Amino acid sequence: MTGVDWSAGLLGFCVGTVASTVFFMGLALGMRFALLTDRPVRVLMLSALVRIAALLGVGWGTVAVGGPFALAGFALAFFSARTIATTFARPGAVEGPKP
Repeated sequence: MTGVDWSAGLLGFCVGTVASTVFFMGLALGMRFALLTDRPVRVLMLSALVRIAALLGVGWGTVAVGGPFALAGFALAFFSARTIATTFARPGAVEGPKP
């Protein structure tokens, strides 16, 4: 029976938290910039390409260093960050000033 490598899982979770935060910050910035341009699809496609490639590259490196438990920590961090980001992105999540 194989034991759980908690240090690799924690490594993956920490790296995944940083990578996911940067990923979703890039999504927010890409959306804002795309809405200001005449061709938003090009901006969104380039933004998605860069963000996905960077996230997969960091994830690949983390798994190469830490193994499968690092992948589990990385994935857990990504889904946690995604849940937080989608919670704040919902309409009415952030109340603006009332007129």
